Amino acid sequence: MPNNAAPRVVLIDGSSYLYRAFHALPELTNSQGEQTGAVYGVINMIRKLTKDYQGAHIAVVFDAPGKTFRDAIYSDYKAHRPPMPDELRTQVEPLHAVIRAMGLPLLQVGGVEADDVIGTLARQATEQGLETVISTSDKDLAQLVSPHVTLVDTMSGTTMDRAGVVEKFGVPPERIIDLLALVGDTSDNIPGVPKVGPKTAAKWLTEYGDLDTLKARAGEVKGKVGDNLREHLEQLDLARQLATIHCDVELDEQVGSLSPAAPDKDTLRKLFQRLEFRSWLKELENDDSPAATAAETPAGTDYEAILTQAQFDSWLARLQQAKLIAIDTETTSLDYMEAELVGLSFAVERGQAAYLPVAHDYPGAPPQLERSAVLAALKPLLEDSDKSKVGHNLKYDMSVLANAGITLRGIAFDTMLESYVLDSAGSRHDMDTLALKHLDHQTIHFEDVAGKGKKQITFNQVALEEAIPYAAEDADITLALHQSLWPRLKEQPGPRAIFEEIEIPLVPVLSRIERTGVLIDTRMLRRQSREIGLRLHDLEKEAHRVAGQPFNLGSPKQLQEILYDKMGLPVLAKTPKGQPSTAENVLQDLALDYELPQLILDYRSLSKLQSTYTDRLPEQVNARTGRVHTSYHQAVAATGRLSSSDPNLQNIPVRTEEGRRIRQAFIAPRGQRLLAADYSQIELRIMAHLSADDGLLEAFASGQDIHTATAAEVFGMPRDKVTKEQRRAAKAINFGLIYGMSPFGLSRQLGIPIGDAREYVDRYFNRYPGVRAYMEQTRSTAKELGYVTTLFGRRLYVPEITARNPARRGAAERIAINAPMQGTAADIIKRAMLTIDHWLQTGERGARMIMQVHDELVFEVETSAAESVTRSVRQLMCEAAELAVPLVVDIGVGHNWDEAH
Repeated sequence: MPNNAAPRVVLIDGSSYLYRAFHALPELTNSQGEQTGAVYGVINMIRKLTKDYQGAHIAVVFDAPGKTFRDAIYSDYKAHRPPMPDELRTQVEPLHAVIRAMGLPLLQVGGVEADDVIGTLARQATEQGLETVISTSDKDLAQLVSPHVTLVDTMSGTTMDRAGVVEKFGVPPERIIDLLALVGDTSDNIPGVPKVGPKTAAKWLTEYGDLDTLKARAGEVKGKVGDNLREHLEQLDLARQLATIHCDVELDEQVGSLSPAAPDKDTLRKLFQRLEFRSWLKELENDDSPAATAAETPAGTDYEAILTQAQFDSWLARLQQAKLIAIDTETTSLDYMEAELVGLSFAVERGQAAYLPVAHDYPGAPPQLERSAVLAALKPLLEDSDKSKVGHNLKYDMSVLANAGITLRGIAFDTMLESYVLDSAGSRHDMDTLALKHLDHQTIHFEDVAGKGKKQITFNQVALEEAIPYAAEDADITLALHQSLWPRLKEQPGPRAIFEEIEIPLVPVLSRIERTGVLIDTRMLRRQSREIGLRLHDLEKEAHRVAGQPFNLGSPKQLQEILYDKMGLPVLAKTPKGQPSTAENVLQDLALDYELPQLILDYRSLSKLQSTYTDRLPEQVNARTGRVHTSYHQAVAATGRLSSSDPNLQNIPVRTEEGRRIRQAFIAPRGQRLLAADYSQIELRIMAHLSADDGLLEAFASGQDIHTATAAEVFGMPRDKVTKEQRRAAKAINFGLIYGMSPFGLSRQLGIPIGDAREYVDRYFNRYPGVRAYMEQTRSTAKELGYVTTLFGRRLYVPEITARNPARRGAAERIAINAPMQGTAADIIKRAMLTIDHWLQTGERGARMIMQVHDELVFEVETSAAESVTRSVRQLMCEAAELAVPLVVDIGVGHNWDEAH
């Protein structure tokens, strides 16, 4: 880092950060549909820099529109670079406007690039004895590093001085240009030496000193790579010229004049309002005071702590008279099975809330009402199904109260689910995000009162003067969110029905399933883990043999060097930083022709199974129950499907031997069996219903094997003549079309020419014209309305359906086609869960529901009741929806989950 005592210059490479923020950060839009994510990312980074380097000369530098002197030198310069995406182009104007309104100098110089402007200013600063910090994510600027110039990648938090350049690139700053010339740059279309990566280039420059010496002694370089060098010597001077940053650009501004001006607050306020950057807008309205803490009680609120019996009696009377009670719990843990109740908060009117502490036990904590007495008094109210309650993620609070012997009833609303049903993909659905989005209110965060990281304390240790506004605000904001969201939701019949008839009734069902948990065989898992470890060792040895040297299979950087620098495999895709990708989909493509990528894929798959399941599951067994308890999430998957975590039960592979062995460790208690009930091909059946295609309807109605029937239609032959390969191709088409697979994707999956794949798809649509008509109609409806719906009224918004970018528009079209099927399947199994849970709760059935995984429900059943439970579960699942084709449920019973399949 520069000497902090010296005057400093901060030069921000706005162009590199603009693209980086656009590709790396989540997409954000305002309520008008304007893209704002790149603006937010760059301004957030600039704000951090101005705070870290207060008093410094500063400038934000962007590329100017038009060609530069490099285009005159080399007409193909950046010829392969695609034009700026429209979604990014529209963000340039507001980004520049915000920077200027912040009072920061913004430089664009025609005929040169931002790098050249930055290089010139850095040279000026060095000549004037000023230390310079260049904030960039562009590797080319490493050539500017000197004892007085340092690079900072503000987004990643890394810095690079001279030693850092040597460590990263293997050469000092004065040799970066030579290295860039040898390696070339595909993004800028700078020619380099084929098959020469950074490691080889650095090795040569270390051995020969510089590029000119290497050129003169090129005959000494052996092997194929030496031949490549000699064949391309003539273009190295051009590449070096293109890679050199010019530090003598004529500028109107001199480095000494680059001082921040006072911000134009009126303009900033208008821009932040337009872009909907609410937290920055609030900070601006608080006189730009970052110290205006979120922990302060909001104006106009009346929050109190219930510390005396008189206060408690008064609030209990208010709660008993209220039409709707907002409730929230404070606990010692996010794990609902381990959480101890520390306090409860209530609100019945906006701006009026109370916190009832019952277990703050830090030294000097004030006296609190006795927990058991308080809960006994609250129990009738909390268990009264006629007293309506609203909360945020009430399933957690329900489980916590169940630990204290209270069955929470009267769950009428949940603001997390209200937000989710209104727009499942519109934003996150946590309280902090929703309060900012709908109430323009910055909530107090848990970290504000409990600290962060290793120093974070549990809530029972939080001082009451800090706990009161935090906890009471939760109930108050929950009530305010409900008052904001419910009027919108109740006016939409379809989403309202989803909320009232599916999502809210499912809360207690999921809480019950979670708290029941599932029994696992820990000894079996540990044995499997040891066996996987041996297999991983063998795969590692084999990978080293194929690579010709040892390397860390878990290191993307080392794998990149082996695959692309050493073995010369084709580069099919690059990372956002421009490096050859080692992502799974890339390795899958490479594995079609090369051995090592498949070994890496096998290694990754086994390693993930070991770390996620065979090693981790035994550690997740609850000491009190002896069972594993997952958490089901209703407000994560956009289509309405449930997801789960800790452990994630949705991702245990069912088609691999290792995945099935893990399922063997999910076992039934003594005297019981596991019953697994799975909807058969439910999304294809929904496709038949939605498309009303005669061929599909007839195939399902007559009980035919749908893949064999499709193969017979596509290949034009009797069903009894269909081969296994033809059925496999038909299966790929059936499921692929649901997910929007193109002929290219089908050709990759089946390993056939793309022409054959296109012919298969064309034949499919000719035989099933109703499917094509459904897809076209769905695209049209989605473009008209901006959303698609499931059979039961769930909406999924697809704002990118009208995007100018073809790739984004195509992805939105695929989502629009698939979402009604996947969403309807999610609705159906949720409806089945509701009816089955009611059946289980209203009689002695000898069974309980313990898991939901995709289209499957798993039960523990007494052995003697297995047959009767099978009949009832099949009937209830089949009756969960009325489709134009039969719903079919496959049910198996066994000692473990795998055996029950």
